[in-house]
Amino acid sequence: MANQEFQVYNTLTKQKEVFKSKEPGKVGSNYLSFLLFIYLQYLGYEVNYVRNFTDVDDKIIRRANELGDDPLKLSGRYCQEFLDDMNDLQCLPPTHQPRVSDHMDEIRDMISQIIQNGCAYSVEGDVYFAVDKFPAYGRLSGRKTEDNRAGERIAVDSRKRNPADFALWKAAKPGEPSWDSPWGPGRPGWHIECSAMSARYLTSSFDIHGGGMDLIFPHHENEYAQSCAACSDSNIRYWMHNGFVTENNEKMSKSLGNFFTIRDITKRYHPLALRYFLMSTHYRSPVNYSISQLEIASDSVFYTYQALFDSEEALSTFREQQSAKGGTNAKAERLTSEAQNCIKKLRTDFQMKMSDDLHTNDMLNGALLETLRLMNKSLESLKKKKQQQPAQFHSLIALEREVREVLNTLGLLSSSTYSEVLQQLKDRALKRAGLTEEDVVSLIEERVQARKNKEYAKSDQIRLDLSAKGIALMDLGNETIWRPCVPVEQEQPVALISPHLEQSKLVPPVSKLVEQEQPAAPVSSLVEQVQPVEQVSALTKQDQSLEPVSAPIKQEQPVEPVSAPIKQEETVTPVST
Repeated sequence: MANQEFQVYNTLTKQKEVFKSKEPGKVGSNYLSFLLFIYLQYLGYEVNYVRNFTDVDDKIIRRANELGDDPLKLSGRYCQEFLDDMNDLQCLPPTHQPRVSDHMDEIRDMISQIIQNGCAYSVEGDVYFAVDKFPAYGRLSGRKTEDNRAGERIAVDSRKRNPADFALWKAAKPGEPSWDSPWGPGRPGWHIECSAMSARYLTSSFDIHGGGMDLIFPHHENEYAQSCAACSDSNIRYWMHNGFVTENNEKMSKSLGNFFTIRDITKRYHPLALRYFLMSTHYRSPVNYSISQLEIASDSVFYTYQALFDSEEALSTFREQQSAKGGTNAKAERLTSEAQNCIKKLRTDFQMKMSDDLHTNDMLNGALLETLRLMNKSLESLKKKKQQQPAQFHSLIALEREVREVLNTLGLLSSSTYSEVLQQLKDRALKRAGLTEEDVVSLIEERVQARKNKEYAKSDQIRLDLSAKGIALMDLGNETIWRPCVPVEQEQPVALISPHLEQSKLVPPVSKLVEQEQPAAPVSSLVEQVQPVEQVSALTKQDQSLEPVSAPIKQEQPVEPVSAPIKQEETVTPVST
């Protein structure tokens, strides 16, 4: 358990604050990133986490009409695709996942209360929130009412008393699903559904509301206003917002056509690599999507699991011997001073970095990487020494245990075995390279023959061609093996590929590779994660006939990504707030 105060940046107060939940030991939250959710649990909180699905809105209705499909059935399929992708990314399921279509009573009741409190009005079956009646409007975003651009999402409605007024209820239109209400048949506006479902499962006062920075205005500003207008006791203590996923420093969006779905990516990269990539930047900073960064993330995950696999292999005999002796308490055994210092630093850094507004990037490239390096160093030492001391084994056991705990807290510890994860990473590397395992084996044999014939230029070219495709060859005595690597341009000088490409047991340090066989030029290591966005648009995944809508990694309308675009404009209808 961490004992350092947990600090988070609060968008409402525009400063970092020590987190204190309304009820000791418990947290109520609407839309959390997978990182914050799992870390709150690590801190010992019982988290009541609500992630709602917008399963009916303009985009879903339009898509369904184009396909001749039922909007709710269509959105239901998309929601399931979203959940499947979240499972692939090892995101923990929320406590509640309500859908708009199942909560019309709560939505209508909240709208009625807002009207009764004098902050909304109806016009020809539509109901609008009157921003002039809520003096605190703009407090969350910091925008003044006169600065707001009317009709930012839709054309200005001349029936509004103020162009900034927003819809709470929309009158039914031909060909659209609708529900009865005191104002006539229709359906809810986007903003009200989030407030109503939050109040239903968390009450009007709860701890954390999260989402993407693009949701601060108008979505969360409107949520804040209508919730307070409906209940004077409404109070959301912390508003937390993550940065955008960008490509070439430009926000990803469906309209720009520069987005990728989660499923597009996980076909070529392991889900753990994508998760690692998302944690490679502080959650409030933009995450710039690039193939090179995904390659580095994948290489980092391979390096991590190779170190764990090698440790498991090296410790297997020792553990069997200890078990035959009745077992020993590893914690009671003496560790090397180097291992003790490394473990202490890892624990300290983990608490400090994570408790300081979730700085995962510093963790991944700092103390965690140092611990993995020490594990590999210890493995090399065990292989060289004829007389192995118990302290060396117990130190390796302790190091492995600490690494596993950190990975588990970051959601990077797979339920698969180490060897299974390594094979999955290799399979995807082959797919990216356009090769099969047989192709690589054949090229290795060809290279071996070239070396026997002293055709060193040919031998080097085979290695360089493979490294350019992300396949590194490693010479271990008379045997040559391969592993994935960051693709290297052949013009680059031969050097280390990434800080993670030091190998232990099965993959020795690159410096030991024979005649220029070392994989190439250094590439910076990966960093920390952006929290996926708020809503889980029902358009999480699309029919093959549709353009990709797989849940966005970061999208305007809430979601915790899935198979929709890594980041899509809210014009692509997400769902979970």
